[in-house]
Amino acid sequence: MRSTTVTDLTREPAMHRDKTATRAVVSTFGLLAGLAGIEHGIGEVLQGSVSPAGLAIESWPDSKAFEILGGEPALTVIPNLLATGIVAVIVAAAVAIWSVRFVERQHGGLVLILLCVLLLLVGGGFGPPLIGVIVGFGATRIGAAPGRRPGRVAQAVGRFWPWVLAAAVLGYLSLLPGTILLGPLLGADNPGLVYALSAFSFGGLILALASARAEDHLRAG
Repeated sequence: MRSTTVTDLTREPAMHRDKTATRAVVSTFGLLAGLAGIEHGIGEVLQGSVSPAGLAIESWPDSKAFEILGGEPALTVIPNLLATGIVAVIVAAAVAIWSVRFVERQHGGLVLILLCVLLLLVGGGFGPPLIGVIVGFGATRIGAAPGRRPGRVAQAVGRFWPWVLAAAVLGYLSLLPGTILLGPLLGADNPGLVYALSAFSFGGLILALASARAEDHLRAG
């Protein structure tokens, strides 16, 4: 009979956390947030070593493609756009890597939240850090003991969590890079479209986290 060692006892919870539906949602959107932050940083790097007019900046102010997104607003506490972009790329890459590889660790969600707050301050835009903070809070529930059993509606939604996640990702990709790639082609330059897709994307993310959490409760039960 195989004996249970201390190593087994410490390894099993980590393995369980790594396989949860919540972990999948957090890693997926954390990666997307990191990639979007890198894109912001690249736009700032291309502007060169110039001083911004203030804390509020645009990552792509002279790009026709990003005009539908208002040049992608951001803010920075670094008084140089080249340095801002470099730091944004580094922090955004850390967000992506942490989300995919380490977020299930103890305090992993808190670390992700702190990284995203830093990303906000160094030119990573507004959307990517907000997404990261949302999934960071979701990550704090990875592996958490379930409370009361989910109701019937939550159970039904939980069973379809991969489809909810897929819809949320599709909504996000429709916003970015969808509006950039298809906006000029289809003439879809209505700001209302951006607002609608943004609402759908964030709403889908929250619903995906909720359905994944319900699924994890069902698995634990």
